[in-house]
Amino acid sequence: MVKHARYILLAAALPASCLSACRPVGAAEGFVPYAEERAAMVREQIAARGVKDKRVLAAMREVQRHEFVPEEYRGDAHGDHPLPIGHRQTISQPYIVAYMTEALGLKKGDKVLEIGTGSGYQAAVLTKLTPKVFSIEIICPLEKTARAVLDRLGFKTVRTRCADGYKGWPEEAPFDAIMLTAAPPEIPRPLLDQLAEGGRLVAPVGGRSQDLVRIRRIKGKLKEEKLLPVRFVPMTGEAQKKKAPPGEVSPARTP
Repeated sequence: MVKHARYILLAAALPASCLSACRPVGAAEGFVPYAEERAAMVREQIAARGVKDKRVLAAMREVQRHEFVPEEYRGDAHGDHPLPIGHRQTISQPYIVAYMTEALGLKKGDKVLEIGTGSGYQAAVLTKLTPKVFSIEIICPLEKTARAVLDRLGFKTVRTRCADGYKGWPEEAPFDAIMLTAAPPEIPRPLLDQLAEGGRLVAPVGGRSQDLVRIRRIKGKLKEEKLLPVRFVPMTGEAQKKKAPPGEVSPARTP
């Protein structure tokens, strides 16, 4: 649910003349709504910026992004920017969705935990790479809407629940990959504890100033790297009670 990545110049939004999945007059059977817009989105916004994983690029072309945004924004669904989805939340910029997915380095069969279901779009993209996706959303109406869209589009292997993601999903741990789509002041310790050996966690971390970080568990130790500056909506709930000390973005550096 990213607002914007500061270093990325946002392109002009696509025309909003078609507010639903329009089908041109005379279109043949098998017409796929917005297929050309998705192809252009992947080519011009994602591959052109360096995302190389062919499976990620294919997932971004296949998942019907317009289905995950409110009706009034469907004409802008493939623009180079986030969009509001209600409850002061957003669907992330397409490039950021692809970048974070690639950063997880998923293998088929990996077990993934997403914190922040939002519209359900990121979960749908993840499940194109592995069917074992678990997603938590703290705002129950959002989780309910996302669940309905995921089911309608056939993404029924994605498991969702309405809860505070701070404590993760302990009964399903460990996870090979964990993604946060909202920014905590520091990475919740329960999520780090649920990361499997060899696992990867990707998250925006910070307050007004944020970095996208990747944490790996290697031989029992947590190794962190900064990827790029970003700006996400804050992670709410228990995470807001845990304020990171000045200069620190996560507890991954602590013994």
